[in-house]
This record gives sequence, C-alpha cells and structure tokens, in this order.
Amino acid sequence: MYKSIIRPILFSFHPEKAHHLTFNILRILHSIPGVTPIVRSAFSVKDKSLEREVFGIKFPNPVGLAAGFDKDAKLFGPLSAYGFGFIEIGTLTPVGQPGNPKPRMFRLPKDKGLINRMGFNNQGVENAVQRLKGRNPEYIIGGNIGKNKVTPNEEATADYIKSFEALFDYVDYFVVNVSSPNTPNLRELQDKKPLTELLTTLESKNAEKPTRKPILLKIAPDITDGQLEDIVAIVRQSGIDGVIATNTTIDRSGLTTAKEEVEAIGAGGLSGAPVKDKSTDVIAKLSKLSNGEFPIIAVGGIFTAKDAREKLDAGASLVQVYTGFIYEGPAMVKRILKGLRA
Repeated sequence: MYKSIIRPILFSFHPEKAHHLTFNILRILHSIPGVTPIVRSAFSVKDKSLEREVFGIKFPNPVGLAAGFDKDAKLFGPLSAYGFGFIEIGTLTPVGQPGNPKPRMFRLPKDKGLINRMGFNNQGVENAVQRLKGRNPEYIIGGNIGKNKVTPNEEATADYIKSFEALFDYVDYFVVNVSSPNTPNLRELQDKKPLTELLTTLESKNAEKPTRKPILLKIAPDITDGQLEDIVAIVRQSGIDGVIATNTTIDRSGLTTAKEEVEAIGAGGLSGAPVKDKSTDVIAKLSKLSNGEFPIIAVGGIFTAKDAREKLDAGASLVQVYTGFIYEGPAMVKRILKGLRA
C-alpha cells in the first residue's frame, strides 16, 4: 500500500514539503487516543535474539532512526511506535538557524537516493530540550550535536560543549557531527589536531558528571585510509565510546540518474542506496584497524534485512536508517527485524 499509493502521493510533492506533510499527518494521527499502542503492536518485533547491549545501553533491537529525520525532537514518541530500537535527534546547534536556502533536498528515484544540503536547520538545542523533558524513559534517544554556521572552526568546541551541557540530562548518548558536507569547512574538524581537541574536551566534561554518557563520533564516507587510522587513534586517545559510519557522501560516481540532472541539483550530501557499499567499506576498514575495540553504528543505504546484515557482518553493532525509511515506508523496520531474527 505504501509503495503503490502513499509514496506516489508523497513523491508528487517537493521532498522537504513531503517531509513536513508526513510529520503533520503522524502528529495528528498519534494525537488520537489509542492510535500509538495500536501502531506499536502492528509494527514492533520483540525477540530476545534482537536485543543488544552496546556501550552500556540495552537496546530492544539493533535498528535505529538516523539523525536528520526528527531534527527538533518533535516526533520521537510517535516514531518509536514503528519498531525502532532507538531514535537519534538533531543535528542540534546552540542557537537555532534556518539552514541553507531552499530548494535543498532532492530525490534520485532511479538510484533510491537523496541529495540534501540542509545545513543544520534547527530551532536550537534549548527548544529541543523542552520537548525532551516529558519523554518516556523507555525510549532510547541519541543527541546529535553540531556547530552553528556562523561559528568559526577555532571556536567550534564551545558550540559542542553548549549543546552537550544542555542535552545531558535528556538523552542517552551523544553524537559529535563533524562530517556533514553542508556546513562550510565543517569537515576540516575531522583533521587530527582539531578533532582530538574537540573530543578530549567533551570527554573531560563528560567525566565531570556523576554518571558519564556515551559519546560517538560521526564520520564521512569520503575520508582516506590515513584519516581512518587517525580516527582510530583519536578514539583511543580521547576515550570516547565509538563511531557512527557514515554520513552522506559528496561522491557522484556510478549513478543511474542523468549526469545533467545531478549537476543541475548541485552541491549536497548523497544518501541512500548509492552510499551503501562505500559505507560498508569504511565500517569494515574501521573494524579491522581498531581490532573491534569500540562499537560502530552503521548508517548508509540500508533498505532490507540483507543490507543490515552486511553492515553487521562488516563489524557494526547497530544500524540506522533514514533514506530507506522514506523509500520503503513504515513497515521497513519490521521487515528488517524479521529478517535479522530469521
């Protein structure tokens, strides 16, 4: 039903407008008493074999929703009813910002991909905190944090600290996003010196808390093998808990979509099926370089149980979906979990 009726309707709208439309429909639907438990019953898969304990957190299943879908923590409750083991909000910045000019999201249906250059559009971390205060403690929520566009890289650490402190009591783990291609010069923070400083500073703040929380680093799929070696060393040195691999790619090779159409879209990060193999390759290399010393959360091109299994076999402990959820619909997580259980 989703692919034959609902998706064609949604895909008749511009992607960002379709996203907001979907949000409004879900918000209204789940405001009706009794709907959420019915949906949860229909879409959840509960099985001991699916449970995972990773960086000290017990996950009911290994499939999460990646950052970017629920940036401002507006819909994590209803979304949790569709089978997700965890949900990552953000990317959040200390001060709200509009992001890049529209249009800034584009579908590549022939490739089952999306190109976006959103630019960390969000309402600011304090706005999200107000929504998170009333959350069900059974939900596992990750907080993805970034820097404001106007903040120079030399002052970026202060931005990450502000969001870390604001969110600390309301999320279960943190993700440091230095790998989005849509904030100018952000990926320069993946270089060894600034990244070491950033993560070491955050971990020192973490250690001051009565109970520390896991901190993960989200990396790009476009980094070199040398940079991967640096990242393994930085994770060890800083004491953070793991890595999310990967963010979107700036690579446009191997696409079925006409070159002219892709060039007309312009800059942005490519997600979905085109990044699947690149992401899996990074995970396998990272796992080998680190000797499996720290957990990896996989994201990039996961549409099916087979895709998820490839990521887990490459060395991931958990997986996240985003673009696949848009193309495959609300039953996708259930299908993946049934496949993994089998």
